[in-house]
Amino acid sequence: MQKGVILAFMTVLPATALVAAQPSALANVAGGLWEISGAPGMHAPVRQCVGNVLALAQYEHRGRNCSRSVISDNGSATKINYKCGPAGFGETELEVITPRSLRISTQGISDQQPFNYVLQARRVGECTKAPASAPH
Repeated sequence: MQKGVILAFMTVLPATALVAAQPSALANVAGGLWEISGAPGMHAPVRQCVGNVLALAQYEHRGRNCSRSVISDNGSATKINYKCGPAGFGETELEVITPRSLRISTQGISDQQPFNYVLQARRVGECTKAPASAPH
């Protein structure tokens, strides 16, 4: 994964993206400025403004037009399955450690290549600009 792609993160999601309803496990998790670490090829954490934390479920396919569905939602974790047409697909578990800390386990296929990694996401504050948001 190229550094430029990582830094691009997901400042904009296509308005046509289909999204799952907000899972109850994420009810107390707010958008804002999030620090993401653990992605392949990432040497330092990346800070990104995120409007809807559900968008973190498709980290590998950020900025892509994907449909999402919740396949499990219990207490402090939710599992999301998403499909991005020819760009690939994924399954992600978002585990809420605290309302400001998430563990994101994701795997799938991206551009015909498998991926499987774990991210740590930590909310570090408010956004200074309009956040990226998953359409409702």
